[in-house]
Amino acid sequence: MSQQRESGSVHPGIKWGPFTARIPFWHTRLEWQDLVQGIFVAGATGLATVPILTHYLGLSFEEAVACMFIQSVILCSAPILFGEPFAPGMVTPALPLVLLAIGGDDLATPELRLQFMTAAAICLALILLVLGLTGLGSRFIAWIPNSLKGGIILGAAIAALKRVFLDDADKLIGAQPITTTAALVVCMVLIFSEPVQRYKKQMRWLAIIASLGLLPGFLTAAFVGPLTGFFREGPAEVVYDIEWGILWLPFGDAITKMSPFYIGWPDLAMFAKALPLALMSYVILFGDIITGTEIIKAAKGARPDEEIDINTNRSHLALAARNGVMALVAPFFPYQGALWTGVQVVIVQRWADGRKSMDSLFSGIHSYYVFGIPVLYLCLPLVTALKPLMGVALSLTLVLTGFACAYVAMAIPRTAIERGVVLLTAVSLAIFSPWIGMLVGIAATILLVGTQPEAEEETA
Repeated sequence: MSQQRESGSVHPGIKWGPFTARIPFWHTRLEWQDLVQGIFVAGATGLATVPILTHYLGLSFEEAVACMFIQSVILCSAPILFGEPFAPGMVTPALPLVLLAIGGDDLATPELRLQFMTAAAICLALILLVLGLTGLGSRFIAWIPNSLKGGIILGAAIAALKRVFLDDADKLIGAQPITTTAALVVCMVLIFSEPVQRYKKQMRWLAIIASLGLLPGFLTAAFVGPLTGFFREGPAEVVYDIEWGILWLPFGDAITKMSPFYIGWPDLAMFAKALPLALMSYVILFGDIITGTEIIKAAKGARPDEEIDINTNRSHLALAARNGVMALVAPFFPYQGALWTGVQVVIVQRWADGRKSMDSLFSGIHSYYVFGIPVLYLCLPLVTALKPLMGVALSLTLVLTGFACAYVAMAIPRTAIERGVVLLTAVSLAIFSPWIGMLVGIAATILLVGTQPEAEEETA
């Protein structure tokens, strides 16, 4: 039974420093609708990154799943241990930029790539710590011009699509073209289609399906993949080899292969290489904090019974701690982000329906994240059933990220010159190293847009 909350107050918990820990089942209730979604959607989405860990970082499939288990537990500490009112997720737009950075000849081995990710996570943690302690985060973001913000996000979009359709086309969409295309069509239509968004308001069943994120795409791939053998020569694109029992994850082996305590620490040159990537990730991450805040504010009027404590500086410190721990144990940058926007929207929408629908926002978030224990990763039948769909999952993740980043980036610039600088910066980031891309963006912004504050430009 969860601890009761007085109407109009902050949900109870255990205060420690600036944070509030809320223990599942003591401070928060079970919300079965969110629990069922979370077991499959959150678990399957996390497993979508397993191909990155096996292909780029040299882990076995079981070690990669163990890494994702560790990452998920650290991720879940955001609402449970630190009291953050956001559904946490990856800094997804930064992922294509990370893959671009570790794909170069200078990071040719898994150990070097992992050291680079360690450096990036430590750099991001230090940025978050300093800006959180000083309260300068919002000033830093306000200082960055629109053209540079848009260029960073559009660069991630181009890098993501380039990875799927050019760089790794033979391993991704080319390996399972029919299955991947079918899954992509379903996800794109359900998530981004304007007609579907209108029909969702009239058809509750469609709204429920669309709220499941990548899961409808996974189910489409699971159904279409085995049938492809009837339409082409050779074996089907998806062949299942389901095993039964519990998956005993090799945590020790995974940590030994990833932790800087075993593989060595990055040198100063590696930190210098990772710094611009960390700065770009921070820009994206801060935008996620703002987005999560606005989603809650939009629904607060419907829930006067629960006061939601939103504190940007506390969010910075919590994120710094999570990225620091990740860097030491299982560095997979940029997994420890602030917000999973789709999940935040789904949970907040049900929270806004009233206390009878969801006792506390934290109950919904805790339940969706399975109270911090990603049980899906221990279920051998489900993991082995998803294994042949991992390439589809990675393609889905990158293409949807690319599309979403593209329309967000295009909405940021306000003038034709800014739009040109955004495109120039984005292409530079997608083709060259992060340092060169950033320098091109900064130079183009100074020379073509100028450095005069926006407010002064408007009054001039």
